[in-house]
Amino acid sequence: MVVDDHPMWRDAVERDLAGAGFDVVAVAADGDQAIARFPAARPQVVVLDLQIPGPSGVEVAERVLRHDPSARVLILSASGEQDDVLAAVKAGATGYLVKSASREELIDAVRRTAAGDPVFTPGLAGLVLGEYRRLSDPTPSGPEVPQLTERETEVLRMVATGMSYKQIAERLVLSHRTVQNHVQNTLRKLQLHNRVELTRWAIEQGLEE
Repeated sequence: MVVDDHPMWRDAVERDLAGAGFDVVAVAADGDQAIARFPAARPQVVVLDLQIPGPSGVEVAERVLRHDPSARVLILSASGEQDDVLAAVKAGATGYLVKSASREELIDAVRRTAAGDPVFTPGLAGLVLGEYRRLSDPTPSGPEVPQLTERETEVLRMVATGMSYKQIAERLVLSHRTVQNHVQNTLRKLQLHNRVELTRWAIEQGLEE
């Protein structure tokens, strides 16, 4: 599902996705249309602009994900502001691309979003992490943070920047299965359910490279 209030941009995104083999089940020009059309269309991925008439993209993301938590939201916005990126992540968006992204980057991002991988335009995850920098060790004044091993923390930082399992395995010279095991162990320790929640936790803790 493609949600954007600019007809030419919306049509171009729809055309690019259809040309890449995706089934575009619905389009919407504003927040009200997106919310109204989502239940019947049941898209696996919503490519969503933030600055749309009616309910904002952030509110649309929150409402469609409440309706169907298995859906994925990829923000495609002209804004690269930290506040916008963080608001989108907190609303449940799996990824965030700025509109300067190429057609190939968009198509790759939609594929990865559908698979549940966090996807960010390079630099955006770092901006959010920098804005919300905090110590990851327990402090008397803050909530207790479960203790992660050095390797788990290293993998978590890479997950938070949107790297895939394959990219992390290549960077750390580990097997794909070993990376998966580290992520699963971290999820268990933090009592989280998936990589999207894990990314959100890492951002809020200020973990950064």
